[in-house]
Amino acid sequence: MSKTNKMAILPVMLCFFAMGFVDLVGIASNYVKEDLQLTDSVANIFPSLVFFWFLIFSVPTGMLMNKIGRKNTVLLSLVVTVLSLLLPLFGENFPIMLCAFSLLGIGNALMQTSLNPLVSTVMGGGNLASTLTFGQFIKAIASFLAPYLAMWGATQVIPSFGYDWRILFGIYFVVGILATVLLGVTPIEEEKMEGKASTFGECFKLLGTPIVLLSFFGIMCHVGIDVGTNTTAPKILMERLGMTLNDAAFATSLYFIFRTIGCLTGSFFLRVLPNRTFFIISVCMMALSMCGLFIGTEKWMLYTAIALVGYGNSNIFSICFAQALTSMPQKQNEVSGLMIMGLFGGTVFPLLMGFASDAIGQAGAVVVMAIGVVYLFTYINKVKNA
Repeated sequence: MSKTNKMAILPVMLCFFAMGFVDLVGIASNYVKEDLQLTDSVANIFPSLVFFWFLIFSVPTGMLMNKIGRKNTVLLSLVVTVLSLLLPLFGENFPIMLCAFSLLGIGNALMQTSLNPLVSTVMGGGNLASTLTFGQFIKAIASFLAPYLAMWGATQVIPSFGYDWRILFGIYFVVGILATVLLGVTPIEEEKMEGKASTFGECFKLLGTPIVLLSFFGIMCHVGIDVGTNTTAPKILMERLGMTLNDAAFATSLYFIFRTIGCLTGSFFLRVLPNRTFFIISVCMMALSMCGLFIGTEKWMLYTAIALVGYGNSNIFSICFAQALTSMPQKQNEVSGLMIMGLFGGTVFPLLMGFASDAIGQAGAVVVMAIGVVYLFTYINKVKNA
């Protein structure tokens, strides 16, 4: 690794922190729902909108990287993300929040697709896996800080803000600017792309391969459960235990704390246990969680269920992603783009959960997530131990 690329590790890690901004959508949509007096089905449009853009932008972003380079693509994603964080500071009406969440989704779609390849460039093939794992840990810090920052803003008098949970956007806006400037001034040597760039047709044709299609659905379920828990856990505590939103927001942080622990320990367990064994353990933890979230009426049971789904869901993405990539080593770029597009599950699940919870309460939202867990059970036989 060259000296110039060594210098890039710090700004790249700060970009991983900025990647975690997308997870503020769960707690933010709850505050917007309360402030604007929205129904669950309408409020869940916000997290759905964020992840809708992965369907549109993941494959084109891969093509864009071939033209402007990985660093410039990440810089573009940061600019879009910073703009999304700036908009809510001017107001909280429905159109502004729709635009803000849309831009947040577009920026994150660009970043998710381009930042991991940029890490590969920076590391030059050395310690890549451990660097990516550490990057996911940094990302998770931003994820579980978001509810605390929102709670702090809603309960403390802040100059120029007063009591306002939207201070969360202001803090992350400043960090986003810092990440953009640091990455912008850091020289990174990129190798020129060789060969013909992938086309849309070549990418989507790969969905005809069973393992790629099944892994794509697996990632859709993973992200749907992830965003669904992020959004619904506080609502369950409010519905079952009579908590205020500020108190119930801890549920989102609890989920991300255990997801972070799962990412760190999962990299170890995946080395010492067969992949299929660890996948079975993870999905069983998620199934137990769904039972607890469906019937739980005590704080300890609900908190335990949230912790279980946080840990259980933490490594599903990496396992599904690896199964698809290793199945077609000669088409890894195309497969990677398709798997990132599977994050579209974060649109489908919250929409269905919103309608279900409006109809029969938060238990309905849990049933929708449980369907995703059932699918993951069917995927077990596709997981290879190697």
